[in-house]
Amino acid sequence: MHTIKVFLTIMFFIALFPLVSSATTWDSAYIESFAKSYLESKIAPPSGGKISFNVADIDPRVIIKSCQVPLTANIPENTSRRNVNVKITCEDSTSWHIYLPAKIERTFAVVVATSTIEKGDILTKENIAIKYIAKNRIRGEKLTDINSVLGSKAEKRIGADHTITKRNACLVCKGDAITIIAKTENFMIKTKGTALSSGNLNQQIRVKNSRSGRVIKPKISAVNQVTINL
Repeated sequence: MHTIKVFLTIMFFIALFPLVSSATTWDSAYIESFAKSYLESKIAPPSGGKISFNVADIDPRVIIKSCQVPLTANIPENTSRRNVNVKITCEDSTSWHIYLPAKIERTFAVVVATSTIEKGDILTKENIAIKYIAKNRIRGEKLTDINSVLGSKAEKRIGADHTITKRNACLVCKGDAITIIAKTENFMIKTKGTALSSGNLNQQIRVKNSRSGRVIKPKISAVNQVTINL
């Protein structure tokens, strides 16, 4: 009885851990999955963003030979690129390798137009939203806080799914009639002015005081409003 028990135990471990000398034939699906898992383990998502990998299908005409040792993978190229080749290698006595093209997509959460916005339109929660967009589609300085541009005006026509940037929208636009707030810890005064440049929340712009004619550089504090601390 003891002998049978030992024999069954040995067979159980052999089933779990096949001998390295026994050759294994890998199918295309496994190798593609292996390449993707390797990419996921080696390339971290960008700071503040997401990452995804798309591994190309192996040509069905390619004959995948068996291998007596575990497969290995590496990326011979710069992993910061969008397109790389994953090298899958069998390093047994009759070694072989195969290259799998893969596309790396890095995306970031940015403010985008959910519909076409015409020049002069106000940006609201109905026409803008936060979406993850591929890095190569982001033009200019990306905006990640939707509240920082709500109430802004489009300086030019913005197509649906296009990013909202400091170049195509302004909380205060050049030529706008605005309120100037000058304040200290003890008092606050308001006057009128004209924006001589465009900008967004907390940006410093040039403003002409309508009463004195003086040009100042306050910071934008709200829609058509600037503040200067005395």
